[in-house]
Amino acid sequence: MAHEDDATDLERANWQPSSGLAVAVPDPVQTPDLPPHRERMTDKDPAAMRRAVRTVYTLFYLSVAGSIWAIAAYMIFPIEDGSIGSIRDNNLFIGLGIALALLAIGVGALHWSKAIMSDKEFVEHRHPTRGKDSTRAAAIKAFVDANEESGFGRRTMIRNSLFIALGASILPGLTLFRGLAPMNENPVTLLEETMWEKGMRLAHDPSGRPIKASDVTLGSAFHVIPEPLADLKDADEKAYLNAKAKAIVLMVRMPQDQLTEAPDRKGWSYDGIVAYSKVCTHVGCPVGLYEQQTHHLLCPCHQSQFDISDGAKVIFGPAARPLPQLPITVDDEGYLIAQSGFNEPVGPSFWERH
Repeated sequence: MAHEDDATDLERANWQPSSGLAVAVPDPVQTPDLPPHRERMTDKDPAAMRRAVRTVYTLFYLSVAGSIWAIAAYMIFPIEDGSIGSIRDNNLFIGLGIALALLAIGVGALHWSKAIMSDKEFVEHRHPTRGKDSTRAAAIKAFVDANEESGFGRRTMIRNSLFIALGASILPGLTLFRGLAPMNENPVTLLEETMWEKGMRLAHDPSGRPIKASDVTLGSAFHVIPEPLADLKDADEKAYLNAKAKAIVLMVRMPQDQLTEAPDRKGWSYDGIVAYSKVCTHVGCPVGLYEQQTHHLLCPCHQSQFDISDGAKVIFGPAARPLPQLPITVDDEGYLIAQSGFNEPVGPSFWERH
């Protein structure tokens, strides 16, 4: 009778009302045990451990050598002549040095973790985190244990060589920043002087065709260069590009009543036509995206925005000052001309810091 009661209980437990069938419930899956620990050669042989330690700090010092080579290559293979061969060699050898520096650090760190650090398996149970003293004490103990297992505090050769390698790996990048500034010349002076002069006609970029004020309709935007610049292109392309990089201008026309001019800039525009440098005052990207309805100029590099209707002042983004304005008027033939050059340096604001 007892057997019948047991069977009845089993059937009742496995009964599924929706199907009317008795279904066997499988046993829950058991968590597998950890595999047997397999000792590494460095755990069994002290000589192998010493070789692994030497390998790691040798890789870190090799990283230092790569960083030093990258700095040396920057000076050994200059690119001042602008030739393709010089640029290729400069990029190749600097890149090889930086690649060696970073690769050696990565390989050394991996070998350290696989061959030298503690290799004992353990199970870390999840638990709710609480901001109690016991939790903080456990966190401190975790750092102490990690230091003990990795040998970071004890293995001074590895630790010191890693610090030196990491510090040296930054130096090639810092060295390359030197190439952002002109060599042997004051950048403030270079950017204060552009090709624009009094009476020079505004011309279409790149054709060099001069522009009449009557050709500039409301809402239109023109990419402008000094008229003589186009003639320089065939004579000396390098000088042409250097001059154009500083002299490029964006010219727009808007309703006169929508134009706000500072008292010291009265007369710098002509019948609603204004001209501003295209060189962004953040890092020098070309500002050429004009929104007709809002009169905003957008720099595509870092999204600085300038209000053309109000002195090209900065209304958004990292640019630190307004775009320099080119004073313009017309000559006897109705062509737009410059009243003078820019009254301030063009381009990034940091060039002006002495």
